[in-house]
Amino acid sequence: MPPILRLLRPLQWVKSAFVAAPLFFNAPLWSAQTLALVAWGMAAFCLMASAVYVLNDLMDREADREHAVKRLRPLASGEVSPSLAYVLILVLLVIALEIATWLGGLFPVFLLSYGAIQLLYCFWLKNHALIDVMTIAIGFVLRVLAGAALIDVTPTSWIIIMTMLLALFQGLAKRRDDLVHAMEVSHRRSLVGYNKPFLDVAISVILGGLLVAYLIFTTDAAVIERFGTENLFYTAPLVILGILRYLQITLVEEKSGSPTEVVLRDKFMIFSILGWVVSFFVVPHV
Repeated sequence: MPPILRLLRPLQWVKSAFVAAPLFFNAPLWSAQTLALVAWGMAAFCLMASAVYVLNDLMDREADREHAVKRLRPLASGEVSPSLAYVLILVLLVIALEIATWLGGLFPVFLLSYGAIQLLYCFWLKNHALIDVMTIAIGFVLRVLAGAALIDVTPTSWIIIMTMLLALFQGLAKRRDDLVHAMEVSHRRSLVGYNKPFLDVAISVILGGLLVAYLIFTTDAAVIERFGTENLFYTAPLVILGILRYLQITLVEEKSGSPTEVVLRDKFMIFSILGWVVSFFVVPHV
């Protein structure tokens, strides 16, 4: 990809799919209008996230030059100048805020909250163990809340809980990968507060909570009434398969450094996710 496009990290835009989660779980609300609103909301979060990525790379470019892989980043390698990066940040923010203002409602509040938290993460929170991964998880929750605001629904507590736990799991798996591949503390100061035994236990605890939350969600009376079926729990095996595969990638293959690449490139994960999506709409009609 061209340097400027690489600087925006387009592969990370897949995270904005969480904006669509409330609509996904409310199929009766599907329409051309709601799909368009969610699509614009996802675009705004993509632009805001890219602005934060550019700022983060701008701040870390000196340290990145000493890293075996990160030295190839556009700012660290000199392919993109700092002045151009500042202009790019401004353009991304202006467009994201214009979209948010046009969408209206509470959406701008959630987008701005996301941006503010990410700024705190870049300048301070990323240096503190546990707080760093919790901040990432809150960012995912804000995406879900923003998506719910777009279609004027109240997200269930289960969606919020599962989003939080899933994001925590991925964040902890990434920190484990940092330790496995001996990332220096100078590049991620929060690693001082982690070691492999702690992360292995933490990942197990979070995954246990995630699976229990999903099983309770599928058997919750309100959920059964909304979907008109008691059979949603039959989708659980695909969820379990997907989680176990990610755990296998983390603990056995030790390749969990990029959650986005795991989701987009691992065939087993793709099968599990697509299978779950299909089964979620097939099961209520069986």
